[in-house]
Parts: sequence; structure tokens; C-alpha cells
Amino acid sequence: MACSLPTGPARLTAGGALVVVFLSLVGCSDGGPKVVPVSGIVTIDGQPLTYGHIQVLPTGWRPASSRIGSDGRFMLTTTVSGDGCAVGTHPVAILAGESISTEATKWHAPKKYADSKTSNLTVTITGPTNDLKVELTWSGGKPFTEKFEREGGTELQGLGK
Repeated sequence: MACSLPTGPARLTAGGALVVVFLSLVGCSDGGPKVVPVSGIVTIDGQPLTYGHIQVLPTGWRPASSRIGSDGRFMLTTTVSGDGCAVGTHPVAILAGESISTEATKWHAPKKYADSKTSNLTVTITGPTNDLKVELTWSGGKPFTEKFEREGGTELQGLGK
């Protein structure tokens, strides 16, 4: 929702002047939380994660997401490109499964990170930042390819971690 104030020779009443002052103090919004610019890096075992997407999931508000670049960096978007993320502490998911064929997915990070309920990841956003760090670990594992077998038109999950 965009904010606009009267332009031209419009006459402000006392009530109208109060609205102008209020809007200039709090800014315009569509009723949601404050969204601030957020960018950073995702690492796995200390090295940049080179493939995937990050999702930050504020409760009761729009998710913020970004593609993770080949250098591990991301810039979150909630409604318009690069606008950031809502202030607060939020669960995070890292989607790092690359479809390499209709029967196989290469996992660049453990599958547990793909769901905010199993990732055990959260971020706390207090204001604009360009150095948010999200650290993942293989916990002794390594990248792997998960294969699916087709049997009678049904996909069956194959080997994987």
C-alpha cells in the first residue's frame, strides 16, 4: 500500500495536520511489522554454501527469501526486491536440494535444513544489516545424491542421508 499526502493548494485542517505529523513520524505501512534491509552469508562447516535458497519465516507475516549465490551471499526480499526482512526472531530454512534429473537430487546441505521445523535455525533481526551469518554443518556427513526409482508410475525414495 502506498502513502500519499495532499498536493497542490489543498488546505490542511487541524486534524489533517495531525495525520501529516503522525505519518512523518511512523512512516507508511500496510499494517505489518517493520521491514529492514538484510543481507549476509550462509556457510557450511566454515565454507560458503554455493547453492540454494534461504527462507526466513516471521510468524503471522510474509516470509523473506533469497537465492544463495556461488559465494554464499544472499539479500532478503519480503515484498519488493532487496527490501529485507521483518524485525524480530524468526525460524529459518535453507533449501539446498538441486534437481539434477527427474530421478535424482543433489543435496548441498543436510535435508534437515530444508524445513524450518527441523532446521533448528533462527535469526534475530534488530535493524538493517549486511553481515548476517547463518552457519550450517554436515555433522560428519557430506554432499550426496538422492535417487528416486519409478515403479508403476509412483516415485519411491531411494538412498540418501
